[in-house]
Amino acid sequence: MKKILTIAGSDSGGGAGIQTDLKTIALLGGHGTSVLTALTAQNTLGVQGVHPVPEAFIRQQMESVLTDIGTDTLKIGMLATAGIVRTVAEGLRALTAAPLVLDPVMVATSGDPLLAEDARQSLQDNLFPLAAVVTPNLGEAELLCGFPVTDRAGMEQAAAAIHARGPAYVLLKGGHLVDDAADLLFDGHQGIWLPGHRVDTVHTHGTGCTYSAAIATFLAQSGDMVQAVTQAKRFITRAIAAAGPLGHGRGPTNPYAAVFGTDDAHASA
Repeated sequence: MKKILTIAGSDSGGGAGIQTDLKTIALLGGHGTSVLTALTAQNTLGVQGVHPVPEAFIRQQMESVLTDIGTDTLKIGMLATAGIVRTVAEGLRALTAAPLVLDPVMVATSGDPLLAEDARQSLQDNLFPLAAVVTPNLGEAELLCGFPVTDRAGMEQAAAAIHARGPAYVLLKGGHLVDDAADLLFDGHQGIWLPGHRVDTVHTHGTGCTYSAAIATFLAQSGDMVQAVTQAKRFITRAIAAAGPLGHGRGPTNPYAAVFGTDDAHASA
């Protein structure tokens, strides 16, 4: 059984963050370990509060897991502050060379900020060069690049700009495209388009977390980035297609769909 470490925030509603990461890793046959970076008071309506974990304790969690259990891949999500970004980067350099899947979590599905503005540059400077793949959505790509990203041409431009900051691959997620939901995987030389059908639902909470955790798990199992992303794209499409209402706002995706056969016409994308 492969080991996957998730370094991310806690979602008290269970639809994103550490909670959905560990569910996804377990469903795909991996052993998940975790380092908590922030506690959130959060539900389907939004984020009501954020409490960052002290940096010294984040480092202690990393040392505890990595010096004993180790990991085959890592996934990073919410980091909250520039200090936490630096702490995590320093810990990774000292403790592991395992492939890193970096989800640059900046804003929740509800629109609530999850990364301080002064941490964006720190994220790029400290963690992008360590990443096997960075997985921004279109909104995050716009914040990182400083220009609108609304179509495939813009995605290609943004992927090249982000790749220049150090990651081995960029996966630019097209879930917010108008016409389709294609993703672009770019290695600095060529791009691979991963087609996807748009699913008509508002229940997309935790999509980025689930997707990146699936990539990390498949990457640990196969060692092949293109294969891992292709499998994860299929997995998250089914999870979105099978999502249902929970609470009074945007419900979470359903990562159980691919395992327990919940499906619909969209899920073959």
